[in-house]
Amino acid sequence: MPHPLYVAFIWHQHQPLYKSRMGGEYRLPWVRLHGTKDYLDLVLLLDRYPNLHQTVNLVPSLILQLEDYIAGTACDPYLAVALKPDDQLTTEDKHFIVDHFFDGNHRTLIDPHHRYAELYEQRQENGKSWCLENWTLQEYADLLAWHNLAWIDPLFWDDPDIEVWLKQGRNFNLEDRQRIYAKQREIMSRILPQHRQMQEIGQLEVITSPYTHPILPLLADTNAGRVAIPQMELPENRFQWAEDIPRHLRKSWEMYRDRFERSPRGLWPSEQAVSPEILPHIARQGFKWICSDEAILGWTLNHFFHRDGVGNLYEPELLYRPYRLETEQGDLSIVFRDHRLSDLLGFTYATMNPYKAASDLIGHLEAIAHSLKKRQSESVESGLQDPWLVTIALDGENCWEFYERDGQIFLDALYSTLSDDDEIQLVTVSEFLDRFPPTETLPSDRLHSGSWVDGSLTTWIGDPAKNRAWDLLAQARATLAKHPEATEENNPEAWEALYAAEGSDWFWWFGEGHSSNQDAMFDQLFREHLAALYQALNEPIPSEIETSVEDHVQQGDRRPQSFIHPAIDGKADEQDWDKAGRIEVGGARGTMHRSSAIQGIWYGVDHLNFYLRLDFKRGIRPGKDCPPELNLLWYYPDRTMINSPIPLKNLPDAGPLNYHFRHHLAINLLTRSLSFQEAAANFQWHSRQSRAQVGLDLCLEIAIPWADLPTEPDWFLHLLLVISQDEHYCEYLPENRLIPIQMP
Repeated sequence: MPHPLYVAFIWHQHQPLYKSRMGGEYRLPWVRLHGTKDYLDLVLLLDRYPNLHQTVNLVPSLILQLEDYIAGTACDPYLAVALKPDDQLTTEDKHFIVDHFFDGNHRTLIDPHHRYAELYEQRQENGKSWCLENWTLQEYADLLAWHNLAWIDPLFWDDPDIEVWLKQGRNFNLEDRQRIYAKQREIMSRILPQHRQMQEIGQLEVITSPYTHPILPLLADTNAGRVAIPQMELPENRFQWAEDIPRHLRKSWEMYRDRFERSPRGLWPSEQAVSPEILPHIARQGFKWICSDEAILGWTLNHFFHRDGVGNLYEPELLYRPYRLETEQGDLSIVFRDHRLSDLLGFTYATMNPYKAASDLIGHLEAIAHSLKKRQSESVESGLQDPWLVTIALDGENCWEFYERDGQIFLDALYSTLSDDDEIQLVTVSEFLDRFPPTETLPSDRLHSGSWVDGSLTTWIGDPAKNRAWDLLAQARATLAKHPEATEENNPEAWEALYAAEGSDWFWWFGEGHSSNQDAMFDQLFREHLAALYQALNEPIPSEIETSVEDHVQQGDRRPQSFIHPAIDGKADEQDWDKAGRIEVGGARGTMHRSSAIQGIWYGVDHLNFYLRLDFKRGIRPGKDCPPELNLLWYYPDRTMINSPIPLKNLPDAGPLNYHFRHHLAINLLTRSLSFQEAAANFQWHSRQSRAQVGLDLCLEIAIPWADLPTEPDWFLHLLLVISQDEHYCEYLPENRLIPIQMP
């Protein structure tokens, strides 16, 4: 019997434990704000399309915190100041409000609301000091209201109360803010019942994760970090507490049974991190399936997944199927997500027209089905011979902040098309496995130890700051082990503090790789969880826990931290570039750089474009006070192809200026005109058409489509910037090096 292409969406809903165990106050508001914007609307939208089935992972640490807010027992600093009478706002409160009550993507959360956008523009154009000096209490009152209103999902805007507030726009008072908070709690109270109801009718499968979202392979043994990176620098103290794994699994299992009145079947291992050592614990607890990333499958099979120019796999039959893992405690099924399709949803489609984005995703699924049909032993006109499963698994909360109307338009377009498509069927993972159990087995002892990030564990261990955190955790865990009388029954405070500190999120933010304006708070929370453990044991708190794990002063140069999607308008929007790579050119790098008109280079990528931003010295008029020609030159270090020398005069005969390059984009800063060339035989250059975009105002912003730079996924490129005038060399950036770029 022919089959449609089966597709399993798995949405991962997670927040770390923001509740300090030293005093009980919530340090950050993200459970409450995402609770009103992201968790309920996602399944309510799906509820409109009963033929479409999906899987949602609700992490226990998220559920616990939602229940605190619903009960009215949680209060974070943002909520505390929002519920404060206007005339009692202190100077410290006002600084906090101006600094933090614009947190959120301004294009989607702020700009659509006139009053909120007005206040934002005042801060951006006049500065924070001007706001503190000129705002009346009403400006603060309106900002306090709008920060909470803007995080209410557009799906609820037709609620009579919310509709009144949106139309009111300004002149909010304390009573308004109290009622807005009550509405937030009302929305949050519907999250679990809605998931439970949709699971009972079979449209939804709800799964869980280890209790506080720990990296299970690293709980078993921090040496697991060396499986992917043999030379990794490890913490001084090896962490080996595999006995904590069944505790996390048991607690999540029991919480799930209590909230959903059934046993869970699926487990989302935290950060999709797996290893052979954790599998028996998962099977023993009773879980039937787990999910991970395609990189784990690739490492396990010793196979690199190759994709064509638009990102579709050459070997689809390897990825789009479940596998069996045999353990002494029973078999587990495992599905591996398509990393690229998941990233398109998580990072790229938000920048596209929502209807085109939905069509693009459907086009990729149709291409997968077509590729699988071509590989069948005989032609089946009406469908596929075998049941194939495409798994798309990603964060289900953060991406929607960047979509128009929080993703509602995109999802409606996607779901309405798929509801009428007989060739693509959305299923839960368990219903697929019930009908089509795995037919291929992966030897459990050969399962690769790694995560969704590059198939390694370097995001959580190996960096000096991350290793210091592991040493602090190992010391605290050893202290708890010296107190056998402190059981989970008679000293739950100590164990809950341990579980909180074992969560993955703290290690994510430590060291290189990821950063936010809350790094210091994540550092503090981690150490407060450890301090609470010592306190519960009546042990002295070690002095090193009183000191930050790392210095949170903003660093200079850094690599890109995530995909970026900037508007190319020359405005240097801080939110557009906050995850970009950065190279400081001006400052303490030598006299050449102090005299350069360009003071900073920002760069990053998404699936559509490579992005570059140049910041000029204050007062410099590009093209007038500095040479007017910017040359971007690329070459591919690991690829054999025709390259040509830089087409400029008076070039010094020294690297990297005497290197040969593949592509050359020249930008005239006076006319904003572009010319694009590709290297040809005999050291020549041939002109080509380019679809690059340029924005020049407060800075220079450039977007170069990957289609202009013929590459394949995961190829590396090196970029050099050269400043010239009348085709004569002036200077190059960055000094003595090239900018490394990896295509997604």
